Amino acid sequence: MIIVMQAGADEASVQAVVSAIRSRGLSEHLSRGSERVIIGAVGDERVFDPAWFEGMAQVEKAIRIVHDWRLVSREVRPQGTVVSANGVRFGEGSLKILADAGSLKTSGSETAWPADADALLFDPFRLNPNPYAPDVAHDSKAAERALSRATAACRAAGKAAVVRIRAAAQIEAALEADADMLYLGGEMLADRHLQQLAGSLNLPLVLCKGRGDSVRDWLMAAERTFLRGNPHLILGEAGTLALGGGLRLDIEAIAEAKALSHLPVLADLLRLSRPYLGADLLQQLAQTAGADAVIRPAGTVQAA
Repeated sequence: MIIVMQAGADEASVQAVVSAIRSRGLSEHLSRGSERVIIGAVGDERVFDPAWFEGMAQVEKAIRIVHDWRLVSREVRPQGTVVSANGVRFGEGSLKILADAGSLKTSGSETAWPADADALLFDPFRLNPNPYAPDVAHDSKAAERALSRATAACRAAGKAAVVRIRAAAQIEAALEADADMLYLGGEMLADRHLQQLAGSLNLPLVLCKGRGDSVRDWLMAAERTFLRGNPHLILGEAGTLALGGGLRLDIEAIAEAKALSHLPVLADLLRLSRPYLGADLLQQLAQTAGADAVIRPAGTVQAA
């Protein structure tokens, strides 16, 4: 069950809800935003009537959740899951920073590795959206060797190498490049074949929510992937459709996913920054909502 407090609710009212949850043998999960607190009641919510919570001081609404998933739910695992990639642990309480490898500065054969980044995101299979630009043969041996060199250098620097794949056929190349983690973008959320293949791997995965997908769609896809035998999942939020066009960071979805699932959550900020809303502020919003990791342009992360 999700309990949404009124804007500016005081700590006494929040703790009253927490005490009520604990009185029935359930545990709570708090997500504190700049204006609101969202409280998840973790356990068998059937012992509660939403109207009971809604009658409490400064409670705006209570929402009963009927899960269509189980393995990724906090009902099965109340404590959070920690996913490890090349020694980088996601979900243990400290925010992890991933830098966009595509925005790294190089000088000759030397790469300026971001000192504050725990991992780097490689996107070698992205095609140029310009219809007049020539497509690069991403399946060429030269491209695969370049990716292998880049991920090897990344790992030698003590950082996890995360490779974004955009089709099932690219999994093999990413594995041959010794990727520490695969990143499946939101456009992949409806691709059940890809989820089955990725779920058969013993390799950490970032599974992103699509721009128009609900949290239910997101967690159902995670459940299908988990069912294939891969428990090393991270939920990714890369932006949802905003009124008036463009993308916005869906902090509500991050908070809800953290309340409902034990999986770590990552916020991809690469296409969300605006002149008036930079990466630092977006990172603060994501962390406040409960994100365990963020992806930032390399230029906004301290270089070594």
